[in-house]
Amino acid sequence: MSDKPAEDSSSTPEVPDDVWEQFARANEQAAPKEPSARARMVTERLRQQEARGELPEGWRTGPAGQGKKRGRGVWKALGVLLAVAVAVVAIKPSLLPGDPFGSGSGSAGEATETLPAETAAPSGPPASAAPRTPTLDDPFAGSPAERWADGEAGIVVPEAKAVGGRSKADVASALELTRKLLIDANLDPATLRGERPETALDVLEPHQNVPGFLKKALSKPDKKHDPLVMFSRFDPAEARLVGDVVKTRGRMTFKAGEGAAVAVHADYTFVYPVVRTDGTTDVARTIVRRVLDLELSDPAKYRVTPGRIGVVKYDQDIGNSACDVYDGFLHPHFPSAEPTGAAPTGPTTDPYDRSRDISDDKGCGTVSRT
Repeated sequence: MSDKPAEDSSSTPEVPDDVWEQFARANEQAAPKEPSARARMVTERLRQQEARGELPEGWRTGPAGQGKKRGRGVWKALGVLLAVAVAVVAIKPSLLPGDPFGSGSGSAGEATETLPAETAAPSGPPASAAPRTPTLDDPFAGSPAERWADGEAGIVVPEAKAVGGRSKADVASALELTRKLLIDANLDPATLRGERPETALDVLEPHQNVPGFLKKALSKPDKKHDPLVMFSRFDPAEARLVGDVVKTRGRMTFKAGEGAAVAVHADYTFVYPVVRTDGTTDVARTIVRRVLDLELSDPAKYRVTPGRIGVVKYDQDIGNSACDVYDGFLHPHFPSAEPTGAAPTGPTTDPYDRSRDISDDKGCGTVSRT
């Protein structure tokens, strides 16, 4: 009789069925499978060919470059990314820093970025841009005004403050009246197509002779009564604005005037792209600079009308418009058309040069660029 105690089957732990099933499946997948009869035949044939030297070197491991398959996939992916990058840059070259294409004007994004508002008189004319022909789709191409503000956005009113005994509210009123005058006289679509600028006329002090002069000039223009001294107007039968954008640049300042008046000085240049109404697509640009001195007088000392402003002085410089034509309209010269009006007698000037004084300009001259 053996001294070894009998094994107690009840002490053996039972394995759950699901664990056994997982173990069986894993064991079946890991176990080597018996090759089929066809596989054994192919293997034997290859072994015999190898023994006779009929197979190329390295046939078991494949071509020498096969181990670089992953590398080729990586280079292929990089190639796709590079092609996408080239396409994106072609569409928007401003994504590249500097001026890699030698345009001389920085990236496209920099070239069209709007300039900050003018706060002081510039020291000289703006730099020349690369020569480009204006089109219906790009009427400011090749112009320094391409970076100027659009329309009313270019007329920035300075922060008002009390000055010369006049309150902050009085100064703010003078500045706003000046802004309304500039907008209606130079930017309003109705004014530009030759209609009567009623808002501008309503801003002016009626006790002055200026409103009466301008009303006569609008109704019966002639050499002595020219509405272009204050208003920008095109003959609707001859030309129309390209699009709805007029480029604007300038500044407005104020100070204490005589007799407790608020004196406002405004100096703005407007660039008008126009096309003839005869169906041609020739685009021309007329550049008009206006310098105005206005005053909001003290109603306690002078006979003035509330909500109106008086004109002390006005000067204008008109570039690319026919000389000695006094019908009340601007007449741009188009490259494909014969010049109209008298031959220019004044000097050649840069209409974009806002650093020069225009009050001493004599005669109708030519412009160095448009």
